Amino acid sequence: MAFDIAKEHLERYGFGDRVQEFEVSSATVELAAQAVGCEPAHIAKTLSFMVEGGPVLIVAAGDAKVDNHKYKEYFHTKAKMLSPEEVAELVGHAVGGVCPFGVKEGAKVYLDESLKRFDIVYPACGSSNSAVKLSIPDLEKCSGYEAWIDVCKGWE
Repeated sequence: MAFDIAKEHLERYGFGDRVQEFEVSSATVELAAQAVGCEPAHIAKTLSFMVEGGPVLIVAAGDAKVDNHKYKEYFHTKAKMLSPEEVAELVGHAVGGVCPFGVKEGAKVYLDESLKRFDIVYPACGSSNSAVKLSIPDLEKCSGYEAWIDVCKGWE
């Protein structure tokens, strides 16, 4: 169901034909990179947090990790990841397929600076065996992002 919602969302932007479904799991960065056939850094993982009572999604490069100090400076709160149940309820996608496409109302999307070094990235598409090939301008266009932020480390 979440896959169909995410794909429908991407189709509205003309990107539906870029969605790939795999016969293997793409639920982790490593598995997604194997399924897609790219370096793990090119996987655009979506991390889910709670900020001021609402869900916040941060789309970051596969080799990036959240820097707690930078996160707290930007969001003025400690990083608190959503539980798998909260992700499904508040975002609309299950862990392993979380993406910024077709999310529930109220979920805010941010794009991390770690993505800007790539021409092409591969976010999930609402399921644990899918991905979509997008350029950075395409990701900006269809993600409904609030802002570019710098809250990750380990990729520099």
